[in-house]
Amino acid sequence: MKRKTLDIGMSTGGVLLAGLAIILGFVFQANANFATSYVRDQLSDQKISFPAVDNLTEAETGVSCLIKYAGTVLDSGKKSECYANEYIGDHLKGIGGGETYASLGTPQRELQSQVDAAKKANDSTLVALEADLAKISGQRETMFKGETLRGLLLTTYGFSVLGEKAALAAMIAFFAAAILLLASGAGFIHALTTQQGKKI
Repeated sequence: MKRKTLDIGMSTGGVLLAGLAIILGFVFQANANFATSYVRDQLSDQKISFPAVDNLTEAETGVSCLIKYAGTVLDSGKKSECYANEYIGDHLKGIGGGETYASLGTPQRELQSQVDAAKKANDSTLVALEADLAKISGQRETMFKGETLRGLLLTTYGFSVLGEKAALAAMIAFFAAAILLLASGAGFIHALTTQQGKKI
């Protein structure tokens, strides 16, 4: 095979691969841009803001991301993660005493059974039992709302991470395309400078 033919064939293949890498780069970048803007727009629409530093508890002032984002609007994946884990998560621990929406279901059902039995027996403890049931039902409802919001914010954070990965993939694709184009250019130059009829 002639050296010139090999150089031209390899260089043409490199240009085609570079074109494919560029197309992939633009696709990845478009996905990254969509994820970033979608997360920002959806979060901004919720009008959630971090508390100002003055409104943070003593424990919260020890959390670096709460200090970093204090007083700002929740509008990014990183902020979502911080707000979900360090703000909502901490408050939920205080409300549920370490329990979750699911685990509070058992004592709630037990109290409901005791209230039903006390009603049938006309028991004098009915008022106290109903108060206990109302308290745990309120706790459970608050936990449900808090855990739901926390889960949604963490899903948003996960979506933003996918956007970051897409941006990284776009950068790698563009870098690979540049290398392929440089190598192909060198191949074409070599083909032009190679003696006619030289074989390998």
